[in-house]
Amino acid sequence: MALIIGLVVIALIVIFLIGLYNGIVQLKVRADSAWSDIDIQLKRRHDLIPNIVETVKGYAAHEKGTFENISKWRSAAMSATGPADRAQAENQLTGALRQLFAVAEAYPELKASEQFTGLQNSLQEVENAIQNARRYYNAVVRDYNTKIQTFPGNVFAGMMGFQQRQFFELDAPAEREAPQVKFS
Repeated sequence: MALIIGLVVIALIVIFLIGLYNGIVQLKVRADSAWSDIDIQLKRRHDLIPNIVETVKGYAAHEKGTFENISKWRSAAMSATGPADRAQAENQLTGALRQLFAVAEAYPELKASEQFTGLQNSLQEVENAIQNARRYYNAVVRDYNTKIQTFPGNVFAGMMGFQQRQFFELDAPAEREAPQVKFS
């Protein structure tokens, strides 16, 4: 009888550990998927930026420094790895985009251009999608980090080599808002 009780207890512990492991793995996979979603949206943003720059260049060719900054920060953002580096590079790119739209303000014929308006709307959609993807990623990372930091998950996660993930955070409070791309 004691042998049967011992086997049942061992079986329950094994089932519990399997469930704990699977729960951590599921959160890790969801975090990887959420990071991929952010990556996709940022790529869409990076692909849209050259079109915006070229459109503005046609009207404001003398703003060479602004265009160079956008190109520099776009390259940095595209090559950044990890949430912290990516967030910092994207913050710089957002600042450069704000400068570009400030330049565009000075050109009424540019603001009236259908091509520019379409690009503005596309950028706004991408910025909203990025914001949603960041929010989802951070929620999944929060759940994952909580799971591997609380008992008994922390013991098991440590033994299995699971590591905390970084949140996709923005540095400055002003960077927490999507760039304003409407000129009305």
